[in-house]
Amino acid sequence: MTALADILAGVTPVEGGFRVTIPAGWLQGRTTYGGLSSALALHAAQGCEPDLPPLRSALIAFIGPLSGEVTVTATKLRRGRNAAFIQADIISDAGLGYRATFVFMSDQESRIELEGGLTTALRPPGLDTKLYTGPEEFFTGNFNFFDLKDEVTGEAEWLRWARLRAPDALDPMVQVMALADALPPAAFKLLGKTPAPISSLTWIINLLTPMPTTTDGWWLLSAKSDHASNGCSSQIMTMWNAEGLPIAQGAQSVAIFA
Repeated sequence: MTALADILAGVTPVEGGFRVTIPAGWLQGRTTYGGLSSALALHAAQGCEPDLPPLRSALIAFIGPLSGEVTVTATKLRRGRNAAFIQADIISDAGLGYRATFVFMSDQESRIELEGGLTTALRPPGLDTKLYTGPEEFFTGNFNFFDLKDEVTGEAEWLRWARLRAPDALDPMVQVMALADALPPAAFKLLGKTPAPISSLTWIINLLTPMPTTTDGWWLLSAKSDHASNGCSSQIMTMWNAEGLPIAQGAQSVAIFA
């Protein structure tokens, strides 16, 4: 296992970003796990402009497979008084494989206040809980999981506690981006015992707090699909911290080759 912090520490600077080799243990099939790609892209975006405000949103396109040595670059699209838009690209020998637009924005005074939380108290796993960790040669080997299968009602829905096995020395937003895509696509459940290739196409994620925090590295992840047909599925995703406070919400379009 290669920790995310070690990957970031070992990058080679280039104009506008850095080069890095994707470890085999962070692959998802023939491409890099989308959470790692997004963490690398955010890291480049954070270095693109000084004194950026907190990350508020990311619009991501998974354009093609990425593996081996890749180049991650970031470009300022616009920076105004309150918000900054930064584009980040990841390129491999096969060409452009990933593009994201990150939106950074300062807190604003507002008379509107609406905060959602978990309607049912769900506690992170205890010290004596048996956890799942994926195989070392697959990206899930970098995480601990605890499945809450008894808490879900949808036929295409996941609810799991998740944490990085090595979360130390990471920017909080980079850690969130690395974890927020850790669940299988919700429509995967519909395949039953006959698996088929599945690939995320796009991802939009909105950050709900300027400084995400949790306890013992645990985050609660949800992915739910209410519609899957013609080879595509749309899913809604939510991330809470250990105290049940919502940290991020998003949506993905997923291709299903079955």
